Amino acid sequence: MADIRPFKAFRPTRDKVHLVASRSYVSYSKKALRSKLDENPFTFLHILNPEYRQKKQSNANSVERFKKTKAKFEEFVHTQILTQDEQENYYVYRQIKNGHPYLGIIACASVEDYFNDTIKKHEATLTHREEIFKNYLKTVEINAEPVCFTYPNHERIDEITQETILQSPEYDFTTTNRVRHTFWIISTEEKIKELRDCFAALPSIYIADGHHRSASSALLGKELKEANPAHTGEEAYNFFMGYFIPESHIQVFEFNRMVTSIGDLSVGLFLKKLQEKFEVIFVEGKTFRPEKTHEIGMYIAGKWYCLIPKEALIEEHNPVQKLDVSILTEHILSPILGIHDLKTDERIYFKGGLEDIQEIMKEVDQGLAEVAFTHYPVSIHALKEIADRGEIMPPKSTWVEPKLRSGLSIYSSGNDE
Repeated sequence: MADIRPFKAFRPTRDKVHLVASRSYVSYSKKALRSKLDENPFTFLHILNPEYRQKKQSNANSVERFKKTKAKFEEFVHTQILTQDEQENYYVYRQIKNGHPYLGIIACASVEDYFNDTIKKHEATLTHREEIFKNYLKTVEINAEPVCFTYPNHERIDEITQETILQSPEYDFTTTNRVRHTFWIISTEEKIKELRDCFAALPSIYIADGHHRSASSALLGKELKEANPAHTGEEAYNFFMGYFIPESHIQVFEFNRMVTSIGDLSVGLFLKKLQEKFEVIFVEGKTFRPEKTHEIGMYIAGKWYCLIPKEALIEEHNPVQKLDVSILTEHILSPILGIHDLKTDERIYFKGGLEDIQEIMKEVDQGLAEVAFTHYPVSIHALKEIADRGEIMPPKSTWVEPKLRSGLSIYSSGNDE
């Protein structure tokens, strides 16, 4: 059973929410980040960049830097840019992007569920990144960007969220990227109990996006538990913030591969090598997107091709190896191009599925990449099958929407009373 709890969120005041909530810090270019920090004194990015414009800078990822981040958060609370709710609530959040509504509930997941495998994972995490973020959480003591979880639709949870969005929202604003954000509060004792019971009926929940954040929160919870002889399981460090969205609302897009060089191979020889294991079909027309599983798009030398793996390559009994991203790595990237490690090889980079296909072509045409490989998205069914079997997808297999705002709701892991 899943332990998904309400909490007392720190939130922006209504008049400033559109100014405070920001995209994920890593999504901004250096120029865009400077612009935001210069022009908007309320953006959550100031908490993440507490030394902006200061002459003396501490080392990145140092305890000194983390302490300044915490101090900046406390300054936002002191000046009432952020205020904390007086009671534990569930929060319904809807994002409408490109006409698609994403509707889910912001609440807290359990560290215990992470370790007992109620929370299912499909992505490997890097230990050094886990440690960095664990140390960040230990010092700063806030979750400001929820992990995105998904679960099979539950009739009563769906009904409660639909009933809630008929009421007046706490927030309703549109950001400059034309995404609408609407936020409601579920505060009645009856509804809170009912929702918690409904979530408890779920045998599993799945991490859709945020494996490193989940792992770091779980590691910190375990560390603090072991250091606390009076541990009860109810301490704030036993939980971390998540956005729980049913399968019907989440969208999984592909991650496309961009390869900077095919080495000493000519395009003709490269195509000949591909034909040993793939049906290589020249595609007439200006663009091509795969329309089903086991179609891989390839753009090279101004032309599109559709690569269809020969039947012997498809391991239907293995949910990881039958993924098109696995087939591409095992039979093209590694043996032909010598790209064995997608995490470290500088000859490969990635484009999320929302990237304009014209932009992908442009980067090849301009020589930034020599060849692009495009995919059909991994299904939510395949993601769950892999997670249920305790297996791991290759890096950059899925681009999950929605992408959530930082600072819209904040959970304090040091907020024990």
